[in-house]
Amino acid sequence: MEEPRKDLLMKVDGMTCQGCVNAVTKAIQRLDPTAKVEVDLEHGRVHVMTQAQSVEIARALDAAGYEAHAMTG
Repeated sequence: MEEPRKDLLMKVDGMTCQGCVNAVTKAIQRLDPTAKVEVDLEHGRVHVMTQAQSVEIARALDAAGYEAHAMTG
C-alpha cells in the first residue's frame, strides 16, 4: 500500500541563493523522487508534498548542509 502524501512546511536555515534552492530540491527529491518542492528563499521555508516523513526530510537537508526543522507534519 502506498504511503499517503503529506503537506509539510519546513524552516531551512542557510539558504542564500538559487544554488541553495537547487541543492535543497535535489536533496528532497533524492529521498522522494515524486515530491513536489517549493522553496521560499526570502523567508527560509520549504513547502513539500511528499510521502516521506518530516524527520527524513530534515535529515536529508542536514546532510546537504542546511539546518532544517519541521513547522508542520
